[in-house]
Amino acid sequence: MVSATFSEAAVAAPVVAATELALTLVIARREEQASGIVVLDLVDPDGGALPPFEPGAHVDVEVAPGLVRQYSLCGDPADASTYRLGILLDPASRGGSGALPPALRAGAALRIGSPRNLFPLAPGARRSILIGGGIGITPMVAMAYHLHRISNDFTLHYCVRTPAIAAFAGELQEAPFRDRVHLHVDDGAEAQRFDPARDLPPPADGVHLYVCGPDGFMAFVIAAAERLGYGAARIHREYFKADVDRSGEAFEIVLARSNRRIAVDAGSTIVAALAKAGVNIETSCEEGICGTCLCNVVSGTPDHRDVYLTDEEKAANDQMLLCCSRSKTPELVLDL
Repeated sequence: MVSATFSEAAVAAPVVAATELALTLVIARREEQASGIVVLDLVDPDGGALPPFEPGAHVDVEVAPGLVRQYSLCGDPADASTYRLGILLDPASRGGSGALPPALRAGAALRIGSPRNLFPLAPGARRSILIGGGIGITPMVAMAYHLHRISNDFTLHYCVRTPAIAAFAGELQEAPFRDRVHLHVDDGAEAQRFDPARDLPPPADGVHLYVCGPDGFMAFVIAAAERLGYGAARIHREYFKADVDRSGEAFEIVLARSNRRIAVDAGSTIVAALAKAGVNIETSCEEGICGTCLCNVVSGTPDHRDVYLTDEEKAANDQMLLCCSRSKTPELVLDL
């Protein structure tokens, strides 16, 4: 997981979730597997077993003092000795992956949070179609290992622009499930490019799709799946980045626990307005995808601009993400 990415199946936190970096691990290996993609193997400094994780899980990582980002665990969930992270070194990042090269080398200590899973495999699925675009392959690798181990039917589609950026390609070609892996390269022959109409099975009970990657890629795959007849409950997604619309008129928030009023100016965010007033809210992605700043809403109507909450959760209007969402009403009362 790069920047921060989370699925539509995310579970709501009660008020404001806090990031707890409970583990200090050591980088046992750092490898640049493809152009601009670094893979880190993390181990316990005393050689002990690491807390178990489910396929699709991620960890919070302190990439620099005070700077936390989320990355998917892309190793085999059955291997308790190592956490593997695949990280895209994005020069356009807000300091997350861009802070990695000088600081995090083999032997360095790294503070991380316990594994959390907001992109789980659907229980009872009889067939899983895993679709990873670019660095979006990371959660799919862990899913593939798990599904192979439990002898569950699956197919993994890995889509990249060019072979030079296909991290994990060698590992997948040698994996025990390699016959289920299909690599699609944009600059390769047209016949091998990913074609949803050809490569997705007909929708049926028990068939679930999992999609992760750049926004445009995900929109393309999801729209194609919907045209084929896949319902929303069978399309699972995880975002790496989100384009946030920060426009909008000014409004007021009221802190229900103190009855304090704080103005949120046009173009500002609730988090920024709170910080200016001396109220600090824990944040991480700042793009409405990780859920760290989730807060209960007492009254008023939020203007949801996140990709963390489901459509049903947004319609309830009883919680919102403070880093990006705004208000449709002049006043918004928060459980703070």
